Order: sequence, then C-alpha cells, then structure tokens
Amino acid sequence: MDARGFGSTGQRVSVIGQGTWRIDGSAWADAVAALRAGVDAGLTHIDTAEMYGDAEAIVAEAIEGLREEVFLVSKVVPGNATRRGVARSCEQSLRRLRTDRLDCYLLHWPGGHPLEETIAGFEDLRRAGKILSWGVSNFDVDDLEAALRIAGPYRIACNQVLYHLRERSIEHAVIPWCAANGVALVGYSPFGSGDFPNPASLGGQVLARIAEAHGTSPHAVALAFLTRLDGTFSIPKTGRALRALENASARDVALTEDEIATLDAQFPRGRRPSSLPML
Repeated sequence: MDARGFGSTGQRVSVIGQGTWRIDGSAWADAVAALRAGVDAGLTHIDTAEMYGDAEAIVAEAIEGLREEVFLVSKVVPGNATRRGVARSCEQSLRRLRTDRLDCYLLHWPGGHPLEETIAGFEDLRRAGKILSWGVSNFDVDDLEAALRIAGPYRIACNQVLYHLRERSIEHAVIPWCAANGVALVGYSPFGSGDFPNPASLGGQVLARIAEAHGTSPHAVALAFLTRLDGTFSIPKTGRALRALENASARDVALTEDEIATLDAQFPRGRRPSSLPML
C-alpha cells in the first residue's frame, strides 16, 4: 500500500515515510541524497523537529523543488509550547525548512506548559495557514484524552510514538484509541534504534525466511508488519540512498495471515506497561 488517509485530515499520506532524528550524523550530501531518493521512490511523508540539530536544513535542501509532493511534519519541544512560543518555534522551523507552511505540526512530548495553551497556539497557526493540521507525539491514552477534551473531536491529526518489533506495547491501548478517534498512528524508530534482530538470532532467521519468500529484505518485512493495521504509518530514518529504496520496497510486501501470525508469535507485544515507552 502506497498511501492511506491520515487521521481526520482528509489527506492521503505515504504509509512509509522518512524520519530525520540523527540524520545529521551522516555526511550532509549523503543525508540529502537519501531523503531525495526516498521522495523519488514515493516516501513523501517526511518528519523532522526543531530539536533535531541540522535536520530541518537538510530536509530543506532535499525537498527543494519538490515541496508540493511532500507531506512535511515538524515538532515543537514542550519547553517552547506556550501559545506565543508555539508561534515563534513554528516560524523558525518554517525558515529553516524554506517553506511557507507545514502539513502537520506536533508537540514533541507532554510537557509542563498547559496543554490548552499549546493547542490554542496550534489553532492560531492553522487559521493563519502556517500549518494545515496538528498532532502530538509520545502521548499515552490519558494524555490523548486530555487533548481531546480541550480540542474536541477530529482536531488531533496524529500521535507519533515508539513502535518496532521488540516494542509493541502501543497495541494494547494507544492504537485502539487512535483508531476509535480518527487519529493517525505514526511509529518512529521502526528498526529499534540499533536493536534490529541479528540475522543469526531466531527472530532474524524468521525475518529472513519471510523476506526471501517475498524477494525483499528483513527490514522491509518489519515495516510491512508495523504498518499492517489501518491508520498506521512508519517513519524509518536513513542517511543512505540505497536503504531509502529498500524501505520504499516495503509498500509492495503483502504479508499473509500465517506470516503475520508467525511474526506476532516471534515478537510478542507483551504486557501493557505502566507508562508509555519512548526514546
């Protein structure tokens, strides 16, 4: 599947996108080339944030001349998330990204400023055309409920959370809540930030067998599994163009019910944790 509806926004967005956390750890030219290769391959959902170092500037260069093709997301850190602070941060991100608007703007994680202020700031930006929608990141169900009470239904576009094969706890409550309330679920760090199953491990062997059956890679199989549920998206990060193309190939992987059951058994979601896991 190439694209699906992004929450209540009415926009269709690429199911597999591109994250940019730590992308500035790659050589600048390689990072730009990877993002551009991804966009050319259909990974037009690009996620970044004001706290990601040079990532916004790298994204700006990568999407030069391609802005209309891209669904562009950035985030404000909680410390800046007052009503006026949201506006300032957004303007700074727009300058770094060299664009006049964001497709979606997120609160990076729950913070100390009243959520009413943050949401009021988001709504100011939406009315001004600076952002087309807004959402949240690293919100558990209690946080989502609070945001819903303040904003009302169909205002929260998405919730971006940690989601990979070894960390599936959001399937207990967060994913069902988002599905019930028309909120897109965007999974970050889908390869576990260095914790992807080793090829020699049992889990790695299971992934390899399924990948071979589909003529693809274990990473593509993982992405297909993590986006198997309607309303879910994934934003892997890479600073290599070849890996971006490999990630794009996940859109063509149609896992069978038996393969999904096998992966479910090999990488169980475990018990619901007392707090939401995040990086």
